[in-house]
Amino acid sequence: MGRINRLLMAARAMHQPLPAEPPCPLCGRAIPASQRDAHHLVPKSKGGRETLFLHRICHRQVHALLSETELARTYNTAEALLAHPEVARFVAWVKTKPNDFMERTRKHNNRR
Repeated sequence: MGRINRLLMAARAMHQPLPAEPPCPLCGRAIPASQRDAHHLVPKSKGGRETLFLHRICHRQVHALLSETELARTYNTAEALLAHPEVARFVAWVKTKPNDFMERTRKHNNRR
């Protein structure tokens, strides 16, 4: 039996509510398990180890807009990512979508 099934069974047995879905540090929406991606704040190729969970669409947009070098040098926190104008514009748009919303992500013109 998997970890999730054990957790569900334990919650039912104890009549406790199920654990809440964690909020995305960028858009603030709850992240369903099917849309959860681990994002390395500093890319692994640059020696990073620390991760945080993001919506899959938010994670893909970050990597579409920023290079690994930019992520490692300047945008290595959620606050720094939100300070980037294109990321902030995307977050303002995606906040209005349902938690499980997914759309194709296109690379930014500067990254093609």
